[in-house]
Amino acid sequence: MISVVSFISPYRKDRDAARALHAKAGLSFLEVHVHVPLEVAEARDPKGLYRKARAGQIKGFTGIDDPYEEPTAPDVRLDTSSADVATAAAIVLRAAASEGMLQPTAPAVK
Repeated sequence: MISVVSFISPYRKDRDAARALHAKAGLSFLEVHVHVPLEVAEARDPKGLYRKARAGQIKGFTGIDDPYEEPTAPDVRLDTSSADVATAAAIVLRAAASEGMLQPTAPAVK
């Protein structure tokens, strides 16, 4: 079974703790850093949350008035300002396969 969890995890100590818990339980862990420059994230913001954070209407907003500590050595780093969704997904699947997290599949029958 594979669980994929996507969330903003701004602090290294929290990500390190998650990795340590997995290691202690003998579970695989693949840290994927989905990187996007702040100006690109703001331009893509359909809800206007960055605008509200910059205006002081939202406090503690990661990257604006709260820090984001980039991973120093993620297992995978995706730059979503240049990679499309299909490419990013393929990169993650390749990394998971190389770590032995995926079962090989039989070739499609024609």
